[in-house]
Amino acid sequence: MIESHDFPRPAAPLLETSLPLPLRGRGKVRDLYDVTLVDGQEALLLVATDRLSAFDVIMGNGIAGKGIVLTQLARFWFDFFAPRLPHHVITTDPARIPGLSAEERAQLEGRIMVCKRLPVVPVECVARGYLAGSGWAEYQRDGAVCGHPLPEGLRNGDRLPHAIFTPAHKVDAGHDENIDFATLEHTVGPELAEALAQATLLLYEEASRYAASRGLILADTKFEFGIDGKGDLVLIDEVLTPDSSRFWPADGWTPGQPQASFDKQFIRDYLETLVAEGAWDRQPPGPLLPDAVLQQTLDRYLDAYARLTGHRLRFV
Repeated sequence: MIESHDFPRPAAPLLETSLPLPLRGRGKVRDLYDVTLVDGQEALLLVATDRLSAFDVIMGNGIAGKGIVLTQLARFWFDFFAPRLPHHVITTDPARIPGLSAEERAQLEGRIMVCKRLPVVPVECVARGYLAGSGWAEYQRDGAVCGHPLPEGLRNGDRLPHAIFTPAHKVDAGHDENIDFATLEHTVGPELAEALAQATLLLYEEASRYAASRGLILADTKFEFGIDGKGDLVLIDEVLTPDSSRFWPADGWTPGQPQASFDKQFIRDYLETLVAEGAWDRQPPGPLLPDAVLQQTLDRYLDAYARLTGHRLRFV
């Protein structure tokens, strides 16, 4: 029997939190707060809301429970990689956070990570093993991706000769900007640039092998890193979720055409129909999405969770 991990069914999408804590900021999906734990440790609280973003725009409605799925899958991967690389998670227990009401703790159940405060490397560390997304667009234009020359004649969805490291500058608004390795070296220094590349490709290769054992292709993903007091890399943010990664079912992989996926591609495809009809221009505010599109997206996220972890996540 497949074990299930059960959480209370959210009555509605949690689109924004309002906690009695110092607000650090809001990302596209996560709300960030400064927090002092009961043991006096200064930490950062990451709350995965149910907001949904696509094309760097937050949609008008969200998916109830999506933040819980993201958090639980990220927890799985942080534990998976812990023997090889330290991570920033201290606890996921809302009871460790002082000053919250019972209702606030219940609202946060399953969707938080309390993390170490660390200096963050301002780079998205992307690994690509297959040609897709912005990499495919860049290849069509330049025959290369982020300075990596690639063989001629590759198709959308083709496997690359070897996985490549394609960093991107993090920006406060809009889409992160792909950069080549020389620019990364100029930004963070040669030693740290090489460490980022090695860690990113190591994690990608290990995750790819595991995903393949579960019948999935990990086409590409992004990692983020912090630096601890000893100067060592620490894995932070989210890890290998459908929001940050492109997972495809291995038994349906067909290069040269769009792949079935467990990421936000289903949402993007729907939005492209709105763009084609002139109903949306890819600018804020994001449109309201139909219930059927939201549910089918959640179903894909839950399917990815089950395939990767071997457990079901249920809302009861």
